[in-house]
Amino acid sequence: MLLVGSRAAAAAPEPSVLTSGYVPVAQVFTFLFLTLGPIKIIGPFAQVTKGADNKLARRIALLATLFSSVALLFAALVGDSFLESYGISVPLLALSGGLILFLVALINILKQFDAPVVHAADLSDLMPPPPINVAMVPLAFPTIVTPYGIAALVVFLALAPDVQSKLMVGAIMAAILLLNLVVMLFSRRFMSVLGVVLPILGAVLGIVQVALGLKIIRNSLAALGLL
Repeated sequence: MLLVGSRAAAAAPEPSVLTSGYVPVAQVFTFLFLTLGPIKIIGPFAQVTKGADNKLARRIALLATLFSSVALLFAALVGDSFLESYGISVPLLALSGGLILFLVALINILKQFDAPVVHAADLSDLMPPPPINVAMVPLAFPTIVTPYGIAALVVFLALAPDVQSKLMVGAIMAAILLLNLVVMLFSRRFMSVLGVVLPILGAVLGIVQVALGLKIIRNSLAALGLL
């Protein structure tokens, strides 16, 4: 199993559960999927593309994915170098990431108890086509590229012990961006199905993220000698 690990000795045994400084690839995917993935995109994409024909909607989806990719690449390069230059220890870095991931998951779970939003009748046929710049704001920023998603990506890259692990995080991120694009391209056709399946999946994974975030926090505190 490929791991994103701490900068500690490479000879350390492979953990079977999440430990301070080590995050299995499946869990990295789960965190990034929840913070940067398609669960939160369907509603905003449908809203900003009201009045757009299929060709314009596809163009907006492609541009939003392009803008998101450039922004995440820039954040990854700058954030990783900043953390290294400040000499932040792995336990502190892991603790910061655990707090961010826990709080974000908790907020998303609590949002499920909000009162449902009542939408007006669909008047998309009467609406003018949206400007192309909606692909950048609000679709790419802050719908796809969330601040907490950037934080999670930077933390995982900083925890990676070598180039191979960093490339693995990058590959996971690229896969999620591709998944975002696919969901946007097909959201109009499968809106009724995606609108049900993705929120349920997000709720289940959100509970997992809360637990994993707490585990990172506990292990990080133990590594710092506070537990």
